[in-house]
Amino acid sequence: MLPPPTLEMRILWTSVLIVLLDQASKVAVMRTMHRGESIPVFGDWFKLTFTENPGMAFGLQIFSRQSMAMLAIVVTVLLLWYLFAVRGGYTPYLASLALVLGGAVGNVIDRTFYGLILGYGRLLEGKVVDFIHVDAWRGYLPEALPVVGGAYLPLFPIWNVADMSIVVGVVGILVFQRRFHELAFEEPKRDRERLRELEQEREEAGRAGAAASQASPASSEVPPRAPSAENARPVAVEAAKGEEAAGNEHDDSPDEAFAPSAEDHAHSENEASSDGTGRRRAR
Repeated sequence: MLPPPTLEMRILWTSVLIVLLDQASKVAVMRTMHRGESIPVFGDWFKLTFTENPGMAFGLQIFSRQSMAMLAIVVTVLLLWYLFAVRGGYTPYLASLALVLGGAVGNVIDRTFYGLILGYGRLLEGKVVDFIHVDAWRGYLPEALPVVGGAYLPLFPIWNVADMSIVVGVVGILVFQRRFHELAFEEPKRDRERLRELEQEREEAGRAGAAASQASPASSEVPPRAPSAENARPVAVEAAKGEEAAGNEHDDSPDEAFAPSAEDHAHSENEASSDGTGRRRAR
C-alpha cells in the first residue's frame, strides 16, 4: 500500500489541476474558434474571444518573446523552490502559492512550445492563448502612469484560466501572508524567548536553593534522639560499672590494707599478757 501523500504533494496536485484545466481549455478554443473570433456568452460584457498575447500582462511587450519565455521559466523555477522551502507552513498560504505556480506553468507552456507546435515560430517563441473576455470598460490610461501611460486598454483584458489562477493566488498571498509569518517566525520566536526565560528562572531557583543550604548547614543534620525506655537499663548498668571501676582504682590493695604494723603487734601482745594475768589472778 502506498503511503498517504504529504501536504506539499497535495498542494502540488492543485498546481497540476490548474495546468491541465488551462491547457484543455486552450486546446478547445484553438480547435473550435478562429483567431479574432468572438462568441457572446452574457451579452456584450462577457464573451469568448480568441486572441494571442506575445508579451506580458495587458498585452505589453517590453522584451523579445525569447526573453519573455526565459524570464517566465526562471520565475516559475524560483516559485517552485520557494514552495518547497516553506512546505509544512500555513495551508491557505501554500494553496495560494500553488495557484500562482499552476498559472505560471500554464503560460510557460504556451511561450515555450506553442510557436513550434502551431508552426509560426521556433522554441521559446510562442504566444499565450487568451479567450476569456470581460468587456466592462475600455479607455485610455492616464499619461502620468509609467510605461503604460496613454495606452488604450479595457478594464479587464482578455485572459485565460492560468491568468485567473495567478490573480486569485496573488490575492490569497496578500491575505494570508501575515498569518503565515506569525506561524513561521513570530510564534516560534516567542516560544524560544519564553523557553529561555523558564531556563533562567530554573537556574536562579537552583542557585537560591544552594545558597540557602550553605547558609544553614546544621539544618541538614539529624538531631540526636533521647534514649528510649528499652535503652535506659543498659545505660544505667554501664554507668554503674563505670563508677565501680573508678572506686576500685582509688582503694588500696587487700594485703596492704589488712597487714599489721609493729606497734599494732606489740600492743596486741600486751593485751594478751594482761588478759592472761587477769585470768590467772581470777583463778
